[in-house]
Amino acid sequence: MSNLHGRTVFITGGSRGIGLAIALRAARDGANVVIAAKTKTPDPRLPGTIDSAVAAIQAGGGRALGCVCDVRSEDQIQTAIEQTIATFGGIDILVNNASALFLAGTLKTPAKRYDLVHSVNVRGTFLTSQACLPHLQKSSNPHILNLAPPLNLESRWFAPHVAYSLSKFGMSLCVLGMAEEFRDAGIAVNALWPRTAIATAAVRNLLGGDESIRRCRHPEIVADAAWQIVTRPSRECSGHFFLDEDVLREAGTTDFSHYAVDASVELLADFFV
Repeated sequence: MSNLHGRTVFITGGSRGIGLAIALRAARDGANVVIAAKTKTPDPRLPGTIDSAVAAIQAGGGRALGCVCDVRSEDQIQTAIEQTIATFGGIDILVNNASALFLAGTLKTPAKRYDLVHSVNVRGTFLTSQACLPHLQKSSNPHILNLAPPLNLESRWFAPHVAYSLSKFGMSLCVLGMAEEFRDAGIAVNALWPRTAIATAAVRNLLGGDESIRRCRHPEIVADAAWQIVTRPSRECSGHFFLDEDVLREAGTTDFSHYAVDASVELLADFFV
């Protein structure tokens, strides 16, 4: 596929940050974009809602559908997919972007926080993929893309926040298993992860505020890499754990300075890289 014109992209948690950037990149091609996210009412701590995302996608050239969807709810996932099929007739690409973050050691992780990161990150990814697969099987170039890290099982990535790391690597294991399970069906299943920290609300609110944001790249670098992946022939590109910068280098990008929030400072490496 040379672009995403007319393709239907279902994105979880796409009302802001990386998910919204991926949505807007697809909109530039004239894609049908589904924002399946929780935020319907504006929150001063988390800019962006389903409605504002839909408006931005439409302004960017795409068709958009907003669905209130908490990926912890099997019923809400199914309803969002039914709305998608009724509106656009199918699903070509699933982006499992929704994620919960909780960075604490074992003794400081309450059960409800453990349950949260696993319910959103692993269970939500599994259930959304499961519900989309019957529709992806009907697509001519079906892709599942998980925003999940490469399978780097070093203890240093687990020790500071065991619960969170387990949940994110659970998303990666979904890629490992589903890519092989659906290889013969021609459904590509891949992971994408940023090499550096990305300027999102999570970084600002939880990982150091504006000073950390200065050392990030904009979400558009992940969106551009995602576009490169999901426009590839699905039968020729599955089971990979991509880093955004590597994907773009392979596509010919040599200057990454425009992705930096502040090109004069050293970039923060992301987790798991």
